[in-house]
Amino acid sequence: MSKARLLIVEDDVDIANMLRLFFKSQGYEVEVAMRGSEALEKTRQGLPHLLVLDIMLPDIDGYEVCRALRTNTRTSHIPILFLTQKDERSDKLKGLELGADDYITKPFDIEELKLRVQNALARAERESLTDPQSGLPSGRLIEDQLRKIIRQSDWAFMDIRINYFDAFRDVYGLIAANDVVRFTAMLLSEVVDEVGTPSDFIGHAGGDNFVIFTTSQAAPRLKERLKQRFAEAVLSHYNFIDRQQGFILAPGRGGEMIKTPFMSLAIGYVTPAMQPFTDIREITEVAAEERRRDALLAAG
Repeated sequence: MSKARLLIVEDDVDIANMLRLFFKSQGYEVEVAMRGSEALEKTRQGLPHLLVLDIMLPDIDGYEVCRALRTNTRTSHIPILFLTQKDERSDKLKGLELGADDYITKPFDIEELKLRVQNALARAERESLTDPQSGLPSGRLIEDQLRKIIRQSDWAFMDIRINYFDAFRDVYGLIAANDVVRFTAMLLSEVVDEVGTPSDFIGHAGGDNFVIFTTSQAAPRLKERLKQRFAEAVLSHYNFIDRQQGFILAPGRGGEMIKTPFMSLAIGYVTPAMQPFTDIREITEVAAEERRRDALLAAG
């Protein structure tokens, strides 16, 4: 997988710095939070792939942080590894009952902690819980949400894809393209916070394809705001010359260089008011058709 993002939640400055430096040396992206409330805010701003979470924190304890993450649709999938001085069986059981993935007691062996982190990340990827690029829910978790909403009366399923993403990757390379994927994941989260609902679910179906589960009322404004925000912010991923000329030159199917527009979002969504759905495949197929129609309209 690409660089996994770890969030270390630890109020002991020495331990926090030691863990930050160690895991950075192992190739991870690492952020540190000294308080539980800060950890929840950082998680909301950008999903980490895993939390190393101390239980004894100065504001809310690690149990409360874990409970908040597990009860939020958008963060319930993130692996959590408790790090604590407590060694009582009851404390371990409480953490595991809340949904923690593992538990290690201070003082700890740093190599053992590294292996536990690696195992938790590998398990999440193997079980199709998270996309390795974005850290968003993927695979099975998206399917679980589809099975959940089909039994409800008010929902909207949004299928989102990045137009001209392949051309951008051909010109700017894989690393720049991966940056666009991570940027898009963060943008979706920001816009859902802005105009969506607290229970909205954001998923990454793979590559340049994302999904949002929301309400039928929120879907139209989410679509409009996502397109607007993406069009404004994506320009920063292009160099000055391309921004000035308003397009990029990308190789066509025959190898010739053709003018290609900047990336944009194609978004299609479906609600139960449009037609009755009896199978989750119908939901995804109709949403994909709506998304393709949206792409054609944008292409003019």
